[in-house]
Amino acid sequence: MSENKILELHDIRREFRMGSEIVRALKGVSFDVKAGEFLTIMGSSGSGKTTLLNTLGCLDKPTSGTYLLDGVDVRKLGRNDLARLRNHKIGFVFQAYNLLPRTSAVENVELPLLYNSAISAKERKERAIRSLQAVNLGDRLDHMPNQLSGGQQQRVAIARALVNEPVMILADEATGNLDTRTSFSIMALLQDLNAQGKTIVFVTHEPDIASFSSRTILLRDGRVLKDSPIVRRSAKEVLASLPQSEDY
Repeated sequence: MSENKILELHDIRREFRMGSEIVRALKGVSFDVKAGEFLTIMGSSGSGKTTLLNTLGCLDKPTSGTYLLDGVDVRKLGRNDLARLRNHKIGFVFQAYNLLPRTSAVENVELPLLYNSAISAKERKERAIRSLQAVNLGDRLDHMPNQLSGGQQQRVAIARALVNEPVMILADEATGNLDTRTSFSIMALLQDLNAQGKTIVFVTHEPDIASFSSRTILLRDGRVLKDSPIVRRSAKEVLASLPQSEDY
């Protein structure tokens, strides 16, 4: 593996049997993602986007083809090793935040570290606090999700994705529940994290959001239709041109 490649996909195919039919969700997808890239994956419903996301996140294995995550061949791993790889290598950010409602921001961020017995409770708390500070929520450590705005809840979710120091942040429609300004503020945060060296793969159906990345892959009917670098817009500059709002 070239040392700066975080993801390598070669001829990935995924087939499902539905009754007597075979559904071919992915039909030979190949691409690499280098360390420090900010990639968006786009595609309409039925394009294979969700199946590809599940493959990248080690939630599903391809029927054939090779997927290397940070040099590890995912298809060769058993369930426990796959879960361990997922927990250590990938930080997930979802559209619905997925925060525990009766748990403070800092406790929500600590959650992925509970599975790592090598980390003490003290270190767990310290790392969670650092992650929240990295997303500008150092003053909201003890707030419950219902005391936070939608944008702040998504920042907590991003802090949770960062706490394990993953090689990749995998975001699934992470701005889908947010208004325009708050969406752009989240993209500004992700651009900042990317500038610090984080590799980000962002699944979206919104061209506006994709324009904040530096490369876009377009899927159609289970194949890569287009894989192109783009001139990235600055989310901070776009934010500065919008009316002020409290919800970010």
